[in-house]
Amino acid sequence: MNLYHCFIELKRDTKALAFAQALEAWMTHLKEAGKIGSWRLLRRKMALSSDSHGDFMLEIEVTDLAALDQAFRHVSSQSIEVAELFNAVHQMIAESRAGLYRPFPDPERAERVALI
Repeated sequence: MNLYHCFIELKRDTKALAFAQALEAWMTHLKEAGKIGSWRLLRRKMALSSDSHGDFMLEIEVTDLAALDQAFRHVSSQSIEVAELFNAVHQMIAESRAGLYRPFPDPERAERVALI
C-alpha cells in the first residue's frame, strides 16, 4: 500500500463544498474504475499547520507504483467523461503539492533486516 498525499489551496472564489462535491465525483469514478483504493479529504482545523501545508489534504491509497501509474494514465486518456470530471476539480485549485508515502518499515525492508 502507498499513500499519495496532495496539499491543496483553492482559488479565492471557489466554494469549499463545491470542491468537495466535484472531488467526490472524481475519486468515486477512479475507485469504481479500479484505479485507486480508498481516499479521503481532510481540511485544516483552526488554521493550525505550517506554511507548507494546504487548507485541504487529499489522501489516496494505491497498492503500488504500478497502480499509481495506471491512475495517471487513466487521467490522461482521451475520454470526455474523464476530462470533465478531472477539469471540474482542477479548475478550482490554485495550488497543490504532492507526496507519495509508504508504510515503514515496509515488508521488504523488514525481511532484509531479519536476515542480518
